[in-house]
Amino acid sequence: MAFLKLVNLEQRVGDKSLLKNINLEIAKGEFFVVIGPTGSGKTTLLRLIDLLDSPYSGDIYFNGMNATALKGERIDIRRKMAIVFQKPVVFNGTVFENIAYPLKMRGLKSREIRPPVNSLLDAIGLSGYGKRKARTLSGGEAQRVALARAVISDPELLLLDEPTANLDPLSVKLIEEMVKEFNKSKGVTVVMATHDMQQGQRLASRAGVLMQGELVQVGNTSAIFRSPDSARVAGFVGMQNVYRGRIVASDGGIARVQVDESVIEVVSELEVGKTVDVFVRPEDIVLSLSGSDSSARNKLPGVITAIHITGPLSMVIVDCGIVLEVMVTIKSVEEMGLRIGMNIFCSFKAAAVKVLPVK
Repeated sequence: MAFLKLVNLEQRVGDKSLLKNINLEIAKGEFFVVIGPTGSGKTTLLRLIDLLDSPYSGDIYFNGMNATALKGERIDIRRKMAIVFQKPVVFNGTVFENIAYPLKMRGLKSREIRPPVNSLLDAIGLSGYGKRKARTLSGGEAQRVALARAVISDPELLLLDEPTANLDPLSVKLIEEMVKEFNKSKGVTVVMATHDMQQGQRLASRAGVLMQGELVQVGNTSAIFRSPDSARVAGFVGMQNVYRGRIVASDGGIARVQVDESVIEVVSELEVGKTVDVFVRPEDIVLSLSGSDSSARNKLPGVITAIHITGPLSMVIVDCGIVLEVMVTIKSVEEMGLRIGMNIFCSFKAAAVKVLPVK
């Protein structure tokens, strides 16, 4: 039985559809991320799961109970959840009082409250901040306090709505480490919304891609980033080389795809004449000074039009009739003497090309 289950969930405001056909199952203790661009519906989805809002249609099951049908038990179910929003919320009081608030509301005595609050202050890097006014904290510090307040009551489900957006690197690191540790040591189920793909891969083993109110792909995070199900998901997760073409020949499981003036060989059983989207990751393309240097099926001659250096890596832009983005090391740039205007060959295996039929 799924710990959290969403069935045909839909949300509307007037005639505008915010979410539609959301079906999702999350296991107890799982760390699941919802990734998607701004305005895709991530916050709307978390608010529904937290029972802050009611869906237009569909059901939300929490630990086997239909939370949308059991109106009288919504408060009891919500007590087993906690949510932290992108903009940190702190009360007008001290840092200690902010973190202690949920325990105080549950009737715990001061001697029972102090140890867990002090422990959390240490965990979030704010030891000694207990007497400070919460509203004098920086954004990163306030978000750490908000997270500590959320987890101090040991919720079964922790919902995070882009909790590290626009925060300093130290706060991001501390919050990520704290959430991961809470998930691991306490077994709390975590659902986190983010538009940061790298953060999603760091924290979770499974993700859902939310675009324009629909879950367009759900699966292993590495599979989503290496093998997206559609061109729009590929574009969102940063797969730069995305092209539309048509299969013009096929033989023995190898198809030839016409993309503008270029032909790309791919592994596919799709029939001739089929319109397809093809994706090639920048790191799967090899640059060479001669086409004979590679045994790959695809060897496209081109001209370097730009070189962008980022840390130890460089993105080399090559016009081969289609524009390819190729990821290489700075050392390779130097050793090969790569420069703008230089003739070069781009090689990649047919198996390195992801092929999807256009529906």
